[in-house]
Amino acid sequence: MIEPEKLLEQAKLKFSENRKFVARLKSRKPKDLDETTHQLHFDAFHKINCLDCGNCCKTLGPRIVEKDIDRISKSLHLRPNEFIKKFLRVDEDGDYVFKSMPCPFLGADNYCSVYEVRPKACAGYPHTDQRKIHQILDLTLKNTKTCPAVFEIIENLKDNYLSP
Repeated sequence: MIEPEKLLEQAKLKFSENRKFVARLKSRKPKDLDETTHQLHFDAFHKINCLDCGNCCKTLGPRIVEKDIDRISKSLHLRPNEFIKKFLRVDEDGDYVFKSMPCPFLGADNYCSVYEVRPKACAGYPHTDQRKIHQILDLTLKNTKTCPAVFEIIENLKDNYLSP
């Protein structure tokens, strides 16, 4: 069994090394990077269960957009302005984010009580299965500090793209 805490410790130790690797990868722009990353994403999440970790929900404040507010507030039987008042604040960039972390919808068992209507930013996290991954490699590197699966993906990308 993979222990998320140990992977996160390794991610911190290897961050400088991984920053150099990401810089090289960005300059090379391998044509098969999306395909390779998507396969590694699938493999990592096959081995790592988000419910064993939940670190993203405990530490990252996702941007909440109007569609998220409408969808979540409807599911909670709240008016959007009530939802905003109860759960959200405006951050330094002018975006809505949760008032506090961990996420107010995260349970002690790491289950999300609004999973079916969760914010778009949460549904897409950690973004390693999207197209044009080379455009978000810096974000992917940053996410190694939060998500053990992303660290696993970066480590496996090194196996694919570093010369022996």
